[in-house]
Amino acid sequence: MLAWVVAHAGPVGTGPLQQVELPEPVPGPGQVRVRVEACGVCRTDLHLAEGDLAPRRPRTVPGHEIVGRVDARGDGAYRFVIGDRVGVAWLRGTCGRCRWCRQGRENLCPGAQFTGWDADGGFAELTVVEEAFAYRLPETVRAESAAPLLCSGIVGYRALRRASLPPGGRLGLYGFGASAHLVAQVAVRQGAVVHVMTRAPAARALALELGAASVGEAAAPPPEPLDAAILFAPVGDLVPPALRALDRGGICVVAGIHLSDIPPLVYERELFYEKELRSVTANTRTDGAEFLRLAAALDIRPRTHTRPLTEAADTLADLAADRYEGAAVLVP
Repeated sequence: MLAWVVAHAGPVGTGPLQQVELPEPVPGPGQVRVRVEACGVCRTDLHLAEGDLAPRRPRTVPGHEIVGRVDARGDGAYRFVIGDRVGVAWLRGTCGRCRWCRQGRENLCPGAQFTGWDADGGFAELTVVEEAFAYRLPETVRAESAAPLLCSGIVGYRALRRASLPPGGRLGLYGFGASAHLVAQVAVRQGAVVHVMTRAPAARALALELGAASVGEAAAPPPEPLDAAILFAPVGDLVPPALRALDRGGICVVAGIHLSDIPPLVYERELFYEKELRSVTANTRTDGAEFLRLAAALDIRPRTHTRPLTEAADTLADLAADRYEGAAVLVP
């Protein structure tokens, strides 16, 4: 089968992705094989290719926003039948026994496994997943539209929950890529006032189209104090201005898996008045199920740019250069 692997971690311009032919994977006990219909391209894939995330195995196939159909089942796999449409997300396995798993916080499991990092992902024609970690998807949604929901959407939803935004609250979004443009839709439809800070003019235009109350430069102060802020841009320098933008008791959430260094904070200016700084680590399956139901109920629609799987390397380079408003999606 056709697939892309991280041949060597390095700047995207050095060609870290390599197109290869791999044997078709065989599902093991409790697993299903998925024929990929679409795979979203996430900034985490870029972090893996460029070495911001240390590879956990050699020549891994990236991709963890996968929509496809079950075409084979391993022993004991009974949750899906051949032909079912499923989604495969970032979280692909946990131990189920540690105290975090027992508390319903499986995203913090020390033994957690992740798609496209610990095991091959969706930059390929076929992939394998534990059926317990796959999501059943409706036939009514196009594969290209469903793919970004499976990480950009789910992890963005967890970030929104971590932000504890009050009803009708004022939310600031720093960076406006695949995840932020989905979170903005959820927040606006739930009655929040959304302010977007981002450097890209096209992203600012999209934010206004999706209902943002204001847009501005990445580090610019919003027009009013914020109840919560979510930092999607992997830029530590934006943490201080985001904290300064908060009203008393406000919460700033860092949503990415990678962040450049945060500069020193001035306590009286950036943390006093019981402001909080929180992080997000992956998601639970409950987050995923809740968000997919919510996305259907609120008619959340990703802005997608579809490209053939054979152009994965170019697509990742365009993502690195911020050439997409919304989400990029690969289609075999």
